[in-house]
Amino acid sequence: MKIGFFGPAGTFTEEAASTLEGDLVPYDTIPEVFQAVHLKKVNLGVVPIENSIEGSVGVTLDLLAHQYLLKIKGEITIPISLNLLINPDEELEDVKVVYSHYQPLSQCRLFLEKMGVRTQATRSTVEASEMIKTEKNGAAIGTRRAANLYGLKIAAENIQDHANNMTRFVVIDHDDHAPTGKDKTSVVLCLSDDRPGGLYEILGEFASDNINLTKIESRPSKEKLGRYIFFVDLQGHRKDIKIMNVINRIRSKVGYIKILGSYPQEGDD
Repeated sequence: MKIGFFGPAGTFTEEAASTLEGDLVPYDTIPEVFQAVHLKKVNLGVVPIENSIEGSVGVTLDLLAHQYLLKIKGEITIPISLNLLINPDEELEDVKVVYSHYQPLSQCRLFLEKMGVRTQATRSTVEASEMIKTEKNGAAIGTRRAANLYGLKIAAENIQDHANNMTRFVVIDHDDHAPTGKDKTSVVLCLSDDRPGGLYEILGEFASDNINLTKIESRPSKEKLGRYIFFVDLQGHRKDIKIMNVINRIRSKVGYIKILGSYPQEGDD
């Protein structure tokens, strides 16, 4: 079993992927993970989809909705502890610029503003850790594992703005998961026309069958300004009779609907 993940080693995605059984294969970008699964270079892919502070990862949603026919087979949620990493011979007061992926930089905004330093976005937290090895007065926001991998020291721990910082990752495959009795289904849909009460009518179909929605989010359709698609997570499996019936009713009322996958639900959403 080969598992592709948005790498390299030392990232939170690697931590999530390591909860699965198999050999981990890092890729530099989220689209590369999708492509590897699509071409069957790996059996599964693990990519971030949502953070409790910064919200959804747009590129993951767009690839699921528009570019690939891959399915969500599982979800993995892990707590995120962000640390400020520096070279062993430097101190916190020496730092003038902080590097990291744009999401951790956003998640640590208050801490960085208090430091009064310049920030620079990188492709990953690990790339930031690699960069500062040869840069004086540089720091990186990253994981404890990255500090161990690159011989850095932790100058400050848990620097995220909010204590309850969680990231949700999805496992992608060519097929989704068989029913377990405690499942979640993700769909994407767009209305056939922009009219008052259009979305309310669709959501009413779920409510009438007592189907709980755990998430609804809009994103630009990429067709024209002001036109949106909607991502919806609901409790239940696409093979459940109740879910099948409501989706069939909705099909006649929307311009487009795509089932992104059914998979075991983590926690008590």
